[in-house]
Amino acid sequence: MIQQCAVLFSFLAAGELIVWLTGIPLPSSIIGMILLTVSLKAGIVKLEWVDKISDFLSKNLGFFFVPAGVGLMKCLGLINAQWLPIIGASVVSTFLIIAITGWTHQTIRHITTSRNNAISRK
Repeated sequence: MIQQCAVLFSFLAAGELIVWLTGIPLPSSIIGMILLTVSLKAGIVKLEWVDKISDFLSKNLGFFFVPAGVGLMKCLGLINAQWLPIIGASVVSTFLIIAITGWTHQTIRHITTSRNNAISRK
């Protein structure tokens, strides 16, 4: 389990290094996850190297939301004063995410279907 933690932390550190060197405005954890995903897909990292720690973290995911919940509780006054813009932004962003995801899915499905049809005609 310690080795699996070391693998995950090495990707987090690589993400941190990339952010530090390039100044990319993305969280280092996101870059680390992208690097880990690419490494898993490419076969550089074996799934067995991270499966147990990943299962543990996934099963205890709710625990990681406790600090965010406490932070929200500390800002109840601000939330109470600005509830309408918060709700509005949430509704609009949810609609945009659903619309863009649907459009992307339809576009990729159309491209895949067109490619499969072209291959089958040959």
